[in-house]
Amino acid sequence: MKYSLWLALPVFVACSSPKIQEETKAQFQTIGSVERLDSAVNSLISAEAQIEVLASGFEWAEGPLWLQDQQALIFTDVPTNKIWKWTEKDSLSLYLTPSGYLGDRTDKGEPGANGLALDLAGNLILCQHGERQIGKMLASIDAPKPEFEALASEYEGKRFNSPNDLTFNSKGQLFFTDPPYGMDPWDEKELSFQGVYRLDPDGKISLLVDSLSRPNGIALSPDQKVLYIAQSDPEKARYYAFDLDENGNVISGKVLFDATSLQSDSRKGLPDGLKVHSDGTLFATGPGGVLVISPEGKLLATILTENGTANCGFDSEEKYLYMTADGFLMRIALK
Repeated sequence: MKYSLWLALPVFVACSSPKIQEETKAQFQTIGSVERLDSAVNSLISAEAQIEVLASGFEWAEGPLWLQDQQALIFTDVPTNKIWKWTEKDSLSLYLTPSGYLGDRTDKGEPGANGLALDLAGNLILCQHGERQIGKMLASIDAPKPEFEALASEYEGKRFNSPNDLTFNSKGQLFFTDPPYGMDPWDEKELSFQGVYRLDPDGKISLLVDSLSRPNGIALSPDQKVLYIAQSDPEKARYYAFDLDENGNVISGKVLFDATSLQSDSRKGLPDGLKVHSDGTLFATGPGGVLVISPEGKLLATILTENGTANCGFDSEEKYLYMTADGFLMRIALK
């Protein structure tokens, strides 16, 4: 079910149905609450913090990424094959279309880009569902037609399923997941597993994990020695922690937190996107919204968004956590 918000203030409508409030922070509509389970969360989220709704009307918002040079957040709307841009100053605007599928077929269910990241040179790197590849944006967003370079599209001669989420380390190694969520029924599935991979700067692709049923969100610990992966499997709704060696290879792994029992009719969502705060705390989307989990695997709080929540991300100073929740773009202030 999709939602629309009634806004008492003037709204800006950009290219389609999404809407945004243009006034001050204090006038954003609020939603949900923070369920605090451990006092440790108070050092991250103040008691007065509220979930603000910044924009609405998307099909399924994903992949929030902060652009420091523009003081802007970009995020994907996967079913519509678009990327949107939001700033405190200029509100909402269309950033890029198409974002994932570059062909002419109109009956693809999840064609757009999903996870987004910047490489060490500042290039936009996209998990492109429709093209089943990791792509790098080449042309300016002002060009008549976006151009992309395929950085990774197959493993051992077989096409990926639909790369979903990604993260870079300081060496320029790219870690990404490849579940089948972006595939349509007519797509030919060439791999017999859902993999987690590493793409090295020289173009080499290494399979790191092939045992997860639905690998989805992915992030690194601040010291880059632990790779966190969310598994979007309702039977095993879990977050995993994999230890890495100095070359980025997996040497061991464990279940960090099992959220399977948290699922309910009132707590929508599965483990999906996740990000790691500079202090090591995980902000991981899952049942109810965004789960705040310590590096030791203790659930500290849940940011209850009242919607199935796809992903989240920080601005460069970690002043806010931005959340893409179903048809909404939201945020909550951090300490």
